[in-house]
Amino acid sequence: MWTNPGTQAEMLQSPAESVLSVILNMGGAVSAGEDNDELIDNLKEAQYIRTELVEQAFRAIDRADYYLEEFKENAYKDLAWKHGNIHLSAPCIYSEVMEALDLQPGLSFLNLGSGTGYLSSMVGLILGPFGVNHGVELHSDVIEYAKQKLDFFIRTSDSFDKFDFCEPSFVTGNCLEISPDCSQYDRVYCGAGVQKEHEEYMKNLLKVGGILVMPLEEKLTKITRTGPSAWETKKILAVSFAPLIQPCHSESGKSRLVQLPPLAVRSLQDLARIAIRRAIKKIIHQESLSKSGNGLKNTPRFKRRRIRRRQMETIVFLDKEVFASRISNPSEDNSCEDLEEERREEEKTSAESKPDPPVNFLRQKVLSLPLPDPLKYYLLYYREK
Repeated sequence: MWTNPGTQAEMLQSPAESVLSVILNMGGAVSAGEDNDELIDNLKEAQYIRTELVEQAFRAIDRADYYLEEFKENAYKDLAWKHGNIHLSAPCIYSEVMEALDLQPGLSFLNLGSGTGYLSSMVGLILGPFGVNHGVELHSDVIEYAKQKLDFFIRTSDSFDKFDFCEPSFVTGNCLEISPDCSQYDRVYCGAGVQKEHEEYMKNLLKVGGILVMPLEEKLTKITRTGPSAWETKKILAVSFAPLIQPCHSESGKSRLVQLPPLAVRSLQDLARIAIRRAIKKIIHQESLSKSGNGLKNTPRFKRRRIRRRQMETIVFLDKEVFASRISNPSEDNSCEDLEEERREEEKTSAESKPDPPVNFLRQKVLSLPLPDPLKYYLLYYREK
């Protein structure tokens, strides 16, 4: 399930030589970044990220953490990536999806074709501990990969402690075989091309007032359920996705129904942990405000260079083949003045020293509490010592 922001143009032959040629003449829908923060800066400049909630979620999770080690040099390019069954959409696609979903704390979310779990984890940062975050993925090896990445994020990321996280749950199966008695969701995203005959099936996964985002007839489409049988449809962006894989029936001729996780009620123990972590974060936030007025809000680590908007193109890699497509940015700006200004800002940035790494104040505060060690680590979500 790969994504390509734009209309599919041509398949290039001779992959090794063609890739080099295309890279020399094309860029992403936004400029490539040197790190995750710079990628987000570029997405904001190009108006793919437009709200603070979405920006915070994108900055909190490093895209490179979801790549295999040997491919991480491509993590901050605005390109889709696929290796075997593992796939990631281009950053501009994920940002458009996040904006279209209009996520809020406490909502329920269903990710069809959840892949690496990158999108589900970003969504979970917004939903908070009282949301619902489910994913369905066809390939069991990708489910295992997603669980490993989720565990790595929970155990090692400082961002985890700055948000109330709705941890995603993933199940293996074909998303066209979801049990008809499953609960409906506030927000649904499908990461594969939906055939017209499955449109009603997808709509029925939504609660009234819910939002569905999916590729439909080569357009990323937002559908809002305004009533029991009333819908509003908006086309967002031209895309080309691999289509949904049709279900394979068992020898008995029956389909293998996918059972989604139950909507469990939080235990008293979980509620206590959430309340304690929130209380500690509130204390830290107040202490920080009294000292510097900055609180816990993420800020860029150093000044970013100014991004020149221009019409660019996107390269999408799919195993040994390359697909090229075009996507327009709002305007072009190639003036000599901008080039000179960018050069001066880059020289200034290179001369600036980077600040010290951020301190995980929540972790420090919890570990300093007069509590038994097992309780401390429970409050830290079983983090390693």
